[in-house]
Amino acid sequence: MPERARYQSGTPAWVDLMSPDVDASIKFYGNLFGWKAAALGSVETLGGYRQFTLGGKSVCGVGPLREGARTWWTSYISVDDVDDAVRNVVKAGGELLMKPADVTNAGRLAIFSDTVGAIIAVWQPETIYGAELMSEPATLTWNELATRTPAVAKEFYGEVFGWSSEDRELPSGHTYTHWMLNGRRVGGMRVMDDLWPAAIPSHWTVYFGSEDVDATTRLAERLGGKVTVPAQDIGPGRFAVLNDPHGAVFSVVTLNDWPT
Repeated sequence: MPERARYQSGTPAWVDLMSPDVDASIKFYGNLFGWKAAALGSVETLGGYRQFTLGGKSVCGVGPLREGARTWWTSYISVDDVDDAVRNVVKAGGELLMKPADVTNAGRLAIFSDTVGAIIAVWQPETIYGAELMSEPATLTWNELATRTPAVAKEFYGEVFGWSSEDRELPSGHTYTHWMLNGRRVGGMRVMDDLWPAAIPSHWTVYFGSEDVDATTRLAERLGGKVTVPAQDIGPGRFAVLNDPHGAVFSVVTLNDWPT
């Protein structure tokens, strides 16, 4: 079981969902992935934010939707110093959406929009380092940026997190990019072509592991979710793109070789 204790700076470490109905989201994802929900603190201190757990280990979070925001899964990158990361974001041309803030004694966060318009967050851990389980069924397995301007994104993330990029041509003729940190893959980037509706902006999406993508897709539909991209084979395995009952987008993937 791929358990994690700490994360290298510049590595995706957490994802969470802002939901218009937290209890309904807990029920949907609990039935879909077997997650339990636990409060991290009082409503007064954390506003009803809760963490999802699997087998007693934290996997991701869920909280009330902020006013004016849309329901979405947000990716968090672990950093040694949030304030320093924010300075790099602004210097590289990003826009700060939520200034650095302490979350009790758990850590410090900030949320920003990158230079292609995708929203992402940074997390400086104190007592909570991130997901305790990752890269196995029912846990976070991959973080991926979709954008029409990959060259702009490469420059931005190189400046902010020190990521390099590794491109490879797909059988479809498209190019897929792996984000690299010290020789290790930490995420991916997909180019949005003309098949993507113009109204969909650049965005980060999350992939959760599944033992059987087709079965997970059918279950998601029965629970009130929708299929955006039907289950299909890709190089690393098989995946599908889904919407939860409130419209939040996420993907599920069965890998040919799970990390150990």
